[in-house]
Amino acid sequence: MPSELEKAVCVVGAGAAGLVSAQVLLRDGFTHVDVLTRDRSPGGTWAAERVYPELRINNVHGEYNFSALPMPPPAGTDASGGRLSGDDVRLYMESFTDRFLKGRVRYGTDVTRIRAAPSDDGGKRWVVSVRDCSTGAESELRYDRIVLCTGACSIPKYPPALSPEDADAKGFRGPVFHSIEFKKYADKLLNAVRPQSDPEPGHAVIVGGGKSAWDAAAYLANNDRKVTVVFETADAVVASSSPLPEFIRKSRLLAVLSPSAVLRTRLERFLHTTWLGAKLTHFFWSALTESSFKALQIPKGSPLRNAHSAFWGLRTNDEGVPTPDRFFSLVAAGKIALAAPARAAGFGADGASVALADGRTLHADAVVLATGFRSSWQDILDEDTYKDLGLDVHAPPPQDAAYRAEFAYASLALPAGTGAARRQRDPRAEHAAAVYRGLVPARNIEARDFAINGAIFTTNNGYVYELGAHWIASYFRRDAFLRLPADARAALAAAERNNAWLRVRFPGMLGYANEAYTADMAFFGWPQLADTLLEDMGLPIMRSGGNWLTWPFRVTDLQEIAHLTEERAAKRAECAA
Repeated sequence: MPSELEKAVCVVGAGAAGLVSAQVLLRDGFTHVDVLTRDRSPGGTWAAERVYPELRINNVHGEYNFSALPMPPPAGTDASGGRLSGDDVRLYMESFTDRFLKGRVRYGTDVTRIRAAPSDDGGKRWVVSVRDCSTGAESELRYDRIVLCTGACSIPKYPPALSPEDADAKGFRGPVFHSIEFKKYADKLLNAVRPQSDPEPGHAVIVGGGKSAWDAAAYLANNDRKVTVVFETADAVVASSSPLPEFIRKSRLLAVLSPSAVLRTRLERFLHTTWLGAKLTHFFWSALTESSFKALQIPKGSPLRNAHSAFWGLRTNDEGVPTPDRFFSLVAAGKIALAAPARAAGFGADGASVALADGRTLHADAVVLATGFRSSWQDILDEDTYKDLGLDVHAPPPQDAAYRAEFAYASLALPAGTGAARRQRDPRAEHAAAVYRGLVPARNIEARDFAINGAIFTTNNGYVYELGAHWIASYFRRDAFLRLPADARAALAAAERNNAWLRVRFPGMLGYANEAYTADMAFFGWPQLADTLLEDMGLPIMRSGGNWLTWPFRVTDLQEIAHLTEERAAKRAECAA
């Protein structure tokens, strides 16, 4: 029988979560770790083939890298507050892979199916069906363990009647593509939409109210193209007229003002369980929203103010300091038009328009669909395996009401008539998968052979993915110090209780996010989730330090978790002594 460290591990996906999972497992002593990706380069969302022109991401320097390899500060960091571009992240992921995973990543390898099969020793192995993207040749690989890191941003989601196939059926003559393919089609887009300086200028339509739509519209406007963005509700946005200081942008402040399922500190209990604290909490989020609108020059009455809530929702983008070439400045300058609130209903019969649900039509020479993503899990996992793992989204269990009652915080009392209150009453928005700690399918927890990384919705991906990788390494190693539920039933109960928390904390968001992002939704509250994972491993929490007054403002840093391998080894030695 091979030891735990000799068992073969397959990491599916070479995005940020997949890369750090593989690096941590190898550093931990696992001898057979393969990373499979259909891409030609590492990075996942930030792979070279996906990073489109002028892409600037929500994160700042220090939030999309790992402790083993520092990231160089981006150009112009003082003026931008350390805002990262897509190329900054791409180059970092390539360097990280070259440094730690050389020869471990199989590129151009499309995972088509994962299923469980009996092993020779009477146990279970994972059969991974793959297709070579260059030759089309199919084969099967066998592993003892799987770490699923395919993320939630790889499979396009198309609204009814708006897919490229729908465009073909309607005879639409211009290019129609999803924003994930923006780099591939950028030149074709400019060729299809004639510039405004042309005697007969063209017109592009962007469908979507989030960052991908904003980026596509800005790219077109900056290239002298006429563009209209169609959306029903815009994403919330955080912005400021000058870079926020690190003690606000990189501290626990937003986390403290964003309640978690466990209120560990006196300050958090005051803010979220008392009347006065709740008032102060919501005053802060309202003030942040209004100051962001002002920084972005969004006037009252603008459809961009018809946005999701930065407190109640997950659809929030960090725009940082506005610049003349970005979406909001271009809207204020009249270079981008808005058709909102409105819903795109399909393609016009004339082959050159988009029909809106209110009866209007918009001429279109090209259409970009920034309409989100669906989960890749169901495509990859064998149907029986998918259900056996418990990754299928399902209605709340009978205990849901009792679980919810535990989270009757004053700060989470929904005002009647709000969009959040309406979404909470929508049964379609209640379904979720049961994933323990956002890392392990609860039903399979005793098998210790399947984990997930990258499915936790967070604003600090680097920290959370790296910490999750250490938790998974201890889980696979069967470390005695790792605190786990007694059995699958207890893990399911804990996962369902957490789903109930998410329904209270983010009303309707379980229905908004695909299941690959509903494992957990830490978002601004990622430090509290990080503390929970550290507690599971019996390690110190709240690592930023500070005293009773300063701790919410202490800057969080990846070096806080740089030595987790050694810390876990010491715990292992303690247990063996």
